[in-house]
Amino acid sequence: MKTDLPNKNVSRQVILGVVVIGMGLLFLLDNMNIWDFHRAIQFWPMLFILVGVVKLCDTNSADGYFLGAVLVLIGVLMMLGRLGVIYFSWQTIWPMVLIGLGGSVLYKAITGRRLIGPALKGMAASDDVVDVTAILGGFERRITTPNFKGGEATAVMGGCALDMRSSSIASEAVINVFVLFGGITIKVPPDWTVVLHGTPIMGGFDEKTVQPPDNSKRLIVRGYAIMGGVEVRN
Repeated sequence: MKTDLPNKNVSRQVILGVVVIGMGLLFLLDNMNIWDFHRAIQFWPMLFILVGVVKLCDTNSADGYFLGAVLVLIGVLMMLGRLGVIYFSWQTIWPMVLIGLGGSVLYKAITGRRLIGPALKGMAASDDVVDVTAILGGFERRITTPNFKGGEATAVMGGCALDMRSSSIASEAVINVFVLFGGITIKVPPDWTVVLHGTPIMGGFDEKTVQPPDNSKRLIVRGYAIMGGVEVRN
């Protein structure tokens, strides 16, 4: 499974770098009394929209699309509330979030297996492809497949722990991760080469693995850690 992950990762980092530089310039202009940036602070809910868009652009699962859409919706509603277009408060939004989560659970129960996107559709069942999401809670899973193909892991104000020490890879596999105020821990066998292509935003990616004898089995971990962390170890 060969990919152009380095190029995609570089382009995402360039975009995020430009955004951070732009924010720094705005604060600098404010400190120099050239432009009043404090008025723009009231539009901080735009961060929800930005994070939601990042998730929507970096997922292949139904859970990922649902989470991204919810974050964008929360950001839009908060913005409209601050602009006086609609009345909005957290007392209004949290029941809607519960309804959405319940609908997601019912959808999975009715349809059975989760949708994991066209790139991984049609692959073997069981643990060959992983698709896990932890929101306001924890998720632990032991994977023992002899032919791991990749997948997706999401943690929002919660944690995911994947134990793949009893698994194997034919050549290369990719795991997309997304962390927001949470953490993901991945345990891999000692003969896997781990390649991190993650983008930390006030968070971190940490690799604690032993150098394998060869690079015949490669696990690529890519995605975002926003005020959270991703750790890969063996």
